[in-house]
Amino acid sequence: MNNKWKAGLVASLVAAGFALSACVPILIGAGATMGTLATLDRRTLGSQTEDEMIELKGKNRLTESMRHADGIGVTSFNRKVLLTGQVLSAEDKSNATKVLASMENVRSIDNELHVSGRVSMGVAASDSLITARVKGALVDSNRVQANTVKVVTEASVVYLMGVVTAEEGAAAAEIASRVSGVARVVTVFETINNDELLRIQREAEAKR
Repeated sequence: MNNKWKAGLVASLVAAGFALSACVPILIGAGATMGTLATLDRRTLGSQTEDEMIELKGKNRLTESMRHADGIGVTSFNRKVLLTGQVLSAEDKSNATKVLASMENVRSIDNELHVSGRVSMGVAASDSLITARVKGALVDSNRVQANTVKVVTEASVVYLMGVVTAEEGAAAAEIASRVSGVARVVTVFETINNDELLRIQREAEAKR
C-alpha cells in the first residue's frame, strides 16, 4: 500500500468516525476508495450484500418487536451477527437474540448487549472517534489488510469482526488495545488458516 493511498484512507476513516454513531460501522465516502476496499474484502459480494440486509432488516425487526430497541446496534460480517448497546432488562437482551435468530441467513449471534440506560451523546461521540482511531491504526500498521477487520465501539469497548488468520487476529487485537481511549477489546473473528487465506486471495485476484 503506497503512502499516498494510505494517507487518503486514514483521512477518510477519521472523517467518517466523526460523522457516525457508535453503533454504526465505518463507511468510506470516496467512490474510488470504496471500490478499492470492496475488492480487498474477504467476503464474497453475495455475503457483503447479505450482511447489509441482515443489519437493515435486523434493526427494523427489533424496532417492531421490542420497546426501546433504539439502543441496540446490529452488525453483521459474513452472516455472523454482533449485538451491541444497551437494553432495559435481561429479558430484552434475550429477546433481541431470539429476534435475530429467526432471520434468514444468520449463522450465529454474539450478544454483547448491556442491561443499563442509554449512553450520553458525549459517550457516543467518543466511541465514534475511537472507532476512527482504531481503523486508522490498523491501516497504518501494515500488519492487517485494509478492510479485513470491521470495528464497532460501544462505551469505549472495541469489538473486532472479520475473516482473519490467527496471527492477523492477534495483531489486530494488540493494535486496537494500544489506541487511546480503548477500555477493552473483544474479538468476534472468523478464523481461517493460511491455505484458506491463499485460496481467498487467488479468487479475489481472478475477479479483478
